[in-house]
Amino acid sequence: MLDDTLKTQLKAYLERLQRPVELVATLDDSAASVELRELLDDIRAQSDKITVVEKNDPGVRKPSFLITNPGQDSGVRFAGVPLGHEFTSLVLALLQVGGHPSKEAAELLEQVKGLDGDFHFETYYSLSCHNCPDVVQALNLMSVLNPRITHTAIDGGVFQNEIEARGIMGVPTVFLNGERFGQGRMELAEIVAKIDTGSAARDAAKLGEKAPFDVLIVGGGPAGAAAAVYAARKGIRTGVAAERFGGQVLDTVGIENFISVQHTEGPQFAAAMERHVRDYEVDIMNLQRAKALVPASTPGGLIEVELENGARLKSRTVIVSTGARWRNMNVPGEEQYRTKGVTNCPHCDGPLFKGKHVAVIGGGNSGVEAAIDLAGVVARVTVLEFAPELKADAVLQKKLLSMPNVTVITNAQTTAVLGDGSKVTGLAYTDRTTGEAQEIALEGVFVQIGLLPSTEWLKGTVELSRFGEVQVDAHGRTDVPGVFAAGDCTTAPYKQIITAAGDGAKAALAAFDYLIRTPVPA
Repeated sequence: MLDDTLKTQLKAYLERLQRPVELVATLDDSAASVELRELLDDIRAQSDKITVVEKNDPGVRKPSFLITNPGQDSGVRFAGVPLGHEFTSLVLALLQVGGHPSKEAAELLEQVKGLDGDFHFETYYSLSCHNCPDVVQALNLMSVLNPRITHTAIDGGVFQNEIEARGIMGVPTVFLNGERFGQGRMELAEIVAKIDTGSAARDAAKLGEKAPFDVLIVGGGPAGAAAAVYAARKGIRTGVAAERFGGQVLDTVGIENFISVQHTEGPQFAAAMERHVRDYEVDIMNLQRAKALVPASTPGGLIEVELENGARLKSRTVIVSTGARWRNMNVPGEEQYRTKGVTNCPHCDGPLFKGKHVAVIGGGNSGVEAAIDLAGVVARVTVLEFAPELKADAVLQKKLLSMPNVTVITNAQTTAVLGDGSKVTGLAYTDRTTGEAQEIALEGVFVQIGLLPSTEWLKGTVELSRFGEVQVDAHGRTDVPGVFAAGDCTTAPYKQIITAAGDGAKAALAAFDYLIRTPVPA
């Protein structure tokens, strides 16, 4: 099952086990059960602290296994064979059940232990989903810390009947006590905040007590991370308020154009960025969404950033690096069927559409890459492009057109997503050459039409372009004294990880220059 290299790595990790771990398998005669038995045997062979037992419990999914301690009946459960992106989740679960401590903040861990109530979570994932491990690992940890919390991580590819029955058309999808709880990437703190109803008010109170910053960075993507490092290296008080550290990078799969890094994946890159920032004395405030910017009353005075939880942060300078998000088609049915067939992530959700007909909206590089990926999984892909021709690189177009199960329609203006009330059933578009209305019967729609800057909270305060981007000069300065901006939310011509990081560094240097040249008001 596991190759020799992986076995060696696993053996090294399992040396950290502090107490015995028991793997309780529930199997049947399926091919997946055979695969799971091989995996568990490989794990057992890497540590004398691990034992494997089989129990034929009719009330438990088959194949599945529980990671627990001998003599206990609670722990972490995987339904399916957690390989691919979820192998890391499996290793972490083994370590945590075996007594290895989590690296999460002590305050957050205590908050999990103190949660009052019974919480039974189920997470549906796909092995190719790069967003799923964060959710799976967070809920696994919660189930280890609090005996009133249980979690089962379920491979949607193995339990396709449940995917169909529960109408799941995007992963990760989380159920709590049998009801839909959430979908998409979620961090531990975000999940805890969602079920601990008093946490928002407590967070707001703590944030409101913080002393003013010299530089406050709003956004934690590549631009924000670079700005934080460059500002902190100047020895000035630096803070980062981010909705999610990593930003859009977290939704990126392969990264091969960041110089000196031949290949990495978005979540790993984001984690490395955060580790780098935390090497410095930077106050990182995660899960914070900006609501408004209040300029200083006098040059050199304090600028305020109001957060959605009501807290107000003060700083002598502010660097806006809130990035961008997926652009919507803004057609009837799009929002109604989001997560019910309308999605943005082919890597995460593609496996859920195995054997089905899907559409990709957009003929740029992202759209064509998505179509190529999906063509290997689904039965049929139809690419719709508004322009008379595809805009993707020639090498991508050549690959796409070589695939037998792909159809390309140009001059197509999508007009509606069609559905039966519970899921997508088709797509309507207008042929721009003839004006004729057309419909396509299909089951999934992957939207890949670019990004939209996350700058709504700045309207009326900072000058924006007609596209909603923050207007900046060559130094990252805006039209508001002491306010700078960097990355995908700005008018910078190229939207790349490496250019965003460079812009963030430049904005931090400009902010420092502003601080040393602008006296503090008396």
